[in-house]
Amino acid sequence: MKKCSLTCEMEITLNAIGGKWKPLILYYLIENGTKRFGEIKSFINHTSHKTLTNQLRELEDDNLVSRTVYPTVPPKVEYSITEKGMSLYPILEAMCEWGEKNLDDRYELINPQCK
Repeated sequence: MKKCSLTCEMEITLNAIGGKWKPLILYYLIENGTKRFGEIKSFINHTSHKTLTNQLRELEDDNLVSRTVYPTVPPKVEYSITEKGMSLYPILEAMCEWGEKNLDDRYELINPQCK
């Protein structure tokens, strides 16, 4: 595997959780447990099937999310948070807190998740 040159340690974190939906997917799985693709899609209803699939694959490649396929017809696939993914919880919580403190009339929360 080819090594990637990075500017600083923060870039490792950004590579892992960078992407419009990755933090939301991670936080959702941490807070709500194992979910099927359709449940995640319903939670993030304004993303395309392809985009969500790509984000989940990248999270799986980074060992932040695990994917379990059950041999049923139709196939059943579930996603759950890994221990490594769980280690991002403090960062995701900080992002929630920052968002809550900076919420103003430009935004309308349709599915508040932060506690």
